[in-house]
Amino acid sequence: MLELSPDQAVDHILSSGQGPLKVSGKLNLSGKSFKQLPSNLECYDLDISESSIESLPSGLNVRNRIIANNCKLLTELPIGITAGSIELRNCGMLTELPEGINTWFLDLSDCPSFTNWPEYGSLRNGHLSLRNCIGLTRLPTWIERLSQLNVSGCINLPSIPEGLQVSSWVDVGGSSLMQLPQSMANVPIRWRGVPVDRRIAFEPQSLSAQEALQEDNAEVRRVIIERMGYLEFAKEAGAKVLDQDSDPGGQRQLLKIDLQEDEPLVGLSCYCPSTRRQYLLRVPPKTKSCHEAAAWIAGYDNPKDYHPNIES
Repeated sequence: MLELSPDQAVDHILSSGQGPLKVSGKLNLSGKSFKQLPSNLECYDLDISESSIESLPSGLNVRNRIIANNCKLLTELPIGITAGSIELRNCGMLTELPEGINTWFLDLSDCPSFTNWPEYGSLRNGHLSLRNCIGLTRLPTWIERLSQLNVSGCINLPSIPEGLQVSSWVDVGGSSLMQLPQSMANVPIRWRGVPVDRRIAFEPQSLSAQEALQEDNAEVRRVIIERMGYLEFAKEAGAKVLDQDSDPGGQRQLLKIDLQEDEPLVGLSCYCPSTRRQYLLRVPPKTKSCHEAAAWIAGYDNPKDYHPNIES
């Protein structure tokens, strides 16, 4: 086996050198342009973030940490891949994990195409982040015990398997979960990083504008308002009308609600021309008119440049 320093190994790999290869320390190939790694590569840490790699080789031996964030072309990991921590954030083409994956910490945040779990694997006692994995519909039953679980933004995940235990916290913000399994009955809950109780997380119909306005914690207040929905909150809170006009959907109103020790909530109340559904879309607090609000929502910095024929 060829043994090289990290710098020598980088040059070797970029010149299409072959394995087996042992690296003394951390191999940093972040941002480099290469298609593959040598087979039977061994190192302590491996960083291939923002590279053009499409797959990881068989025989890969990383003792501590694999960092493969923002690898836009990565589609395949080797069977039995093992490391203390595996980071795969924002790997847009990754659809599945390999059989026998073995790690303590796994981060698949912002992997919208990920849908398929292996039949068996090992993820124990550490952290699992699936934030914004919008294609995900289930968790595997072989995951039995974690410290932290983040499924925020998993809009198609309906449930968590009974038997999964989480010791520290679970983040359910923006997911489709309506409850947790009995095995997680006492786990602290977060909503996109904000600690909340079960009622805020799973019973939004029980929340009120009065409760939100009386909440001292600004972060919790924002979650309560989000869970209620901006439109319902504005109706209950008696929002002040700053401006009004009309568009193809009907009447529009720019509404404002003052919040204790926080910036005011300002939003554009409008109707969809095709569905007639009413929305309240939040805009910057200093917005003065409906047109200015609509321009900001449409992505215009200067409202004078915004002249839509049909707004929807």
